[in-house]
Amino acid sequence: MPEDTTRSIEACAAYYGEDADAMRNYLIEGQQRALDLDNRGPLRFDADGNLDPAIRATYSEYGFYIFEGVISDQELEDIRHDIAAMRRNFPVSPDSPVDADGSPALGVDCEALTLQWAKPLSDPLGGTDLLNGRHQVKLFEPAAAADAPAFAPFILVGQLQFSQACLRTYGHPELLKVAEAIHGDDFAPFNEVIFFKDPGLGAAVSWHQDGDTHWDSPEFDEDIHGFNFMAQVCGSTAVNGVWVVPGSHKVGKIDIKALVAELGSERLPDAVPIICNPGDVVICNRQIVHGSFANTGFEPRVTVNFGFHRRSSVLDIMGAGMHSEAVVYDAAHIRKRSQVIGLAIDARRQRFPDEQPYDYKPLAGENISWTLGALATLKDYNLLDLSI
Repeated sequence: MPEDTTRSIEACAAYYGEDADAMRNYLIEGQQRALDLDNRGPLRFDADGNLDPAIRATYSEYGFYIFEGVISDQELEDIRHDIAAMRRNFPVSPDSPVDADGSPALGVDCEALTLQWAKPLSDPLGGTDLLNGRHQVKLFEPAAAADAPAFAPFILVGQLQFSQACLRTYGHPELLKVAEAIHGDDFAPFNEVIFFKDPGLGAAVSWHQDGDTHWDSPEFDEDIHGFNFMAQVCGSTAVNGVWVVPGSHKVGKIDIKALVAELGSERLPDAVPIICNPGDVVICNRQIVHGSFANTGFEPRVTVNFGFHRRSSVLDIMGAGMHSEAVVYDAAHIRKRSQVIGLAIDARRQRFPDEQPYDYKPLAGENISWTLGALATLKDYNLLDLSI
């Protein structure tokens, strides 16, 4: 079971002034509703290696599912080691080219976006035109401590070029089998990020739905904008975690601004937090209404995200221009971006030789091998992200 976060809930509520009682109750009640749902458990497959139909049906019903204990302790330690090394190499400030040791900072020579920063406890996207205005309202921004830094790390984009451990997790055979179950054996990649929600610093992410391209498509369905895997490095709580509105992935584009105005509150009544332990992996539909409050508690959250698409959702489709340049994604573009999957599979095979590697059909016949210098070949790979 998740850790006791009573202290963090009390600390969070205290930031909300006259709404403290309402926020405390919202966190406690949401936490209980989340734990009462039947959408968590070990990753299960049938005798033929297919995803358990009950898991597939439950994911379809709620729009998210928690696979418990997917990432082993050994793999978690690898990921934590790499994240610590990356953080030591972060620039000392948003506009600095060097880290704390004076060495060239992580991603400083990249053309693609890498590290994004945010003011402590702010909502940097809410109510802005960024990302095509998908974050329609600004969430409450608590006052950070007087000694808080001016900016804190928020999102690292394209982590596969910086971390062998994250690359290996990207090639996890059971998670790729889930992707196949949802999107077919010719599924395509999306993008990869790491979210940092440090205690007392972590920024909010306003309520929103991902996806931009297919809301009005005649082929619209619940899976047309893909999904994200969210691998939990530290665990996720009602205070520091993502909240979702179960079932909202099926109903199309929602006017969140009007909904919040009608409620008179940012506390959406049907939302629940995604409660996880370290090593759990969440599959979360990109169309679900989701967001997270500023982390005013005591527990950190570090979430390694990587997503996948149905091939028909991206093939010959004009990109949305949110995660990469807006271009038409032809077969050659998709194939080149998909080669990262092949590299991840081979990197994982070498680290975990007792596993059965995943067989990714779109790269059948290609000899893609991981070597010690292969990570450098991924520089700026996320310029090819399939953003819809």
